Amino acid sequence: MAEYAILIYGDEGQFEQTPEAWAAMMDAHGAFAKAVAEAGVTITGGNALQSAGVATSIRGGSVVTDGPFVETKETLGGFYLVECRDLDQAIAIAKLCPAPAGGVEVRPVQPTG
Repeated sequence: MAEYAILIYGDEGQFEQTPEAWAAMMDAHGAFAKAVAEAGVTITGGNALQSAGVATSIRGGSVVTDGPFVETKETLGGFYLVECRDLDQAIAIAKLCPAPAGGVEVRPVQPTG
């Protein structure tokens, strides 16, 4: 089995910040996790990220600035780490991932140990 990151990108301007919208999004991600398990794939990690507006970037190893590293319409909003038999299975799983204000990216995780 190989590990893949499913990176969830979206336009933060499209996100509804109400408690009801957050609950609906969490329900959608709960359904995603159930579908992943039913497909025999293991989620090994992941989480939602706070908005890019509270990011801190470090450039050149020492210059610290408020905000995301690059200015872009779509920002990284969360991620999953999944164990899949191959890239094709990871792509099939990623197609199920809720990303109503953007999309997802699948990247193999580089083993470091």
